[in-house]
Amino acid sequence: RVKPGWPLFPSTKKMSLNISIPLLLTVYIVTFVIGLPSNLLAFYTFLVKVRQKPAPVDILLLNLTVSDILLLIFLPFKMLEAASGMAWRLPPSLCPLTSFIYYSSIYISSLFLMAISVERYLGVAFPIKYKLWRRPAYAIAASVIFWVVACSHCSIFYILQYHDQSPNGTVAAHESHCSEHFSPTQLQVLLCVQLEFFIVLFCLPFIVTVFCYVNFVRILVALPNILARKKQRAVGLVVATLFNFIICFAPYNLSHVVGFVQNDSPPWKVYALLLSTLNTCLDPAIFYFSS
Repeated sequence: RVKPGWPLFPSTKKMSLNISIPLLLTVYIVTFVIGLPSNLLAFYTFLVKVRQKPAPVDILLLNLTVSDILLLIFLPFKMLEAASGMAWRLPPSLCPLTSFIYYSSIYISSLFLMAISVERYLGVAFPIKYKLWRRPAYAIAASVIFWVVACSHCSIFYILQYHDQSPNGTVAAHESHCSEHFSPTQLQVLLCVQLEFFIVLFCLPFIVTVFCYVNFVRILVALPNILARKKQRAVGLVVATLFNFIICFAPYNLSHVVGFVQNDSPPWKVYALLLSTLNTCLDPAIFYFSS
């Protein structure tokens, strides 16, 4: 079913043919320069709010900020890799860790964006019941579950990325490049796992988010006692969130389906990964509209 030696993601040589190093560096640098200060400011803001009077939405937004900051902290490693012509000059152990953080952040963000949409929807659809049952502990429990689910899924990249099983059971490490090559047996599992990523960690959160925000806006617009400015901010929240899903997350997740069907990694997957990086720059807009 799978092609022997096929990489889960385009190899370094293949990547260099499909995307330019200047483009990689430009996207990484712009993301880092814009995303890090804005997310640090958001982190401080939500941390103060949670300490003073914890609200479920602030707890969810704080976790979303932490996820973005983790990715941004490891982004300079990707910059150095691109500046070195896609050669990995750092300790080999940092490569799978960087990939793990990179991919985990995508799915952690999608789960928390879904949770925020549910919180907003319940607040306007069932205002009295939700106010009575709203507890910070529920948001904390949901946050723990989201982190565990996303990280446990993406741990497969960390475990297998640099550990190919040879016939004699030894482990082979690829130290010169941070590329991901897997044996045919491993690929059989990974192809199915990535399809499950698409269904469980992208489609499900996306469908829930669309349902919640469509009804959220419909109810809010119909309320006569809500100021026009607040309605505009609500629409801005919906637009920013859906833009995140459709532009940043959808291409990367659709590449899983294409790879599963074609048994080959689509050449545009490198562009999809770049789009997913921009998520950290768009989340601050969600923080603003959610306030």
